[in-house]
Amino acid sequence: MALRTALANASSRLLNEHISGVVRAPLLNAQFVRHRKTKHWLPKWKQLRRLKVIPVKLPELGKKPSDLTEEEMRSRMKEQGLVPPRPWMEHQHFISSSGDIFEPYVPPEGDGKVSPISAQGAKQNLVFLEKKSRTMLAVRKIRQYDEDFDGPEFCKSATDIYIKMHECMAANDKETLINYITERAYPEVVHNIDNKTLRWKYLKDIELPRIVHARNTEVITPDNVFAQVTVRFHTQQTLAIYDRFGRLMHGSEILAKDVLEYVVFEKHLSNQYGLWRVHAKIIPTWLPPKDNTKLTYRKVFETVVDPNVVPHDDATDKTAEKTPN
Repeated sequence: MALRTALANASSRLLNEHISGVVRAPLLNAQFVRHRKTKHWLPKWKQLRRLKVIPVKLPELGKKPSDLTEEEMRSRMKEQGLVPPRPWMEHQHFISSSGDIFEPYVPPEGDGKVSPISAQGAKQNLVFLEKKSRTMLAVRKIRQYDEDFDGPEFCKSATDIYIKMHECMAANDKETLINYITERAYPEVVHNIDNKTLRWKYLKDIELPRIVHARNTEVITPDNVFAQVTVRFHTQQTLAIYDRFGRLMHGSEILAKDVLEYVVFEKHLSNQYGLWRVHAKIIPTWLPPKDNTKLTYRKVFETVVDPNVVPHDDATDKTAEKTPN
């Protein structure tokens, strides 16, 4: 193609010279060379220019991995430099609290109301002494991890945790609340304070708090130990709960009531930085059921129109009465 173009150009040039009257001597030993315009003028960097183009092997989209044999799958993964997956999946889990109460304490019937001098009170004290041996063994296990653990001192710190927990609930401080309750109790507490306003106040202790139950258990491995201590609180408090519209649902801000509670505190003993936190509250089975709190809602008034009454009849009659004759 290039040769044909060169011959055509030469013949046209000779024709123009003949017409103009100027005839040049023919070129001797003329040689026509084919020239490629896409060729680089400097072949020095030819090798480097060739290396700039990287051939990419496109994936075979038509083949599914399930259709390949085990050997084909192995060779393909070996070509791509992939490690074959393991038959199991490992995930890291940090268990900071247990999911239940270990051997929950059973409060004696009539506790807080029966005198210890009476026959029923003496029976309760006897049952408490029988169960005290396992509690002492659990306390001894706790002291292996926490040498400074002491019953009366722990009751003081438990009272502080109990008060701070309720103050965070009243202030609706959900971020600080997790420092005083475990992950098991957190959803229950948040659900109870949702769309409500609490007014809570701690007045005094009717009886000093005391440890009535203690247990520990191992989770998964023998080194992963959790401890739970049940503390009996007999206090005087005031509580008022308002709904989202500001209406009183339960309690009173000025009326104080005696409250008897059994609060379970838990600590991850294996964790060096573990803390004692509220894990649950034990509600006795013999306690009579309480009335459900009344739910509030927006009342919609429906207007009923009597078909026998003509509108504006009263206004028309009054106007007629006032009109002078």
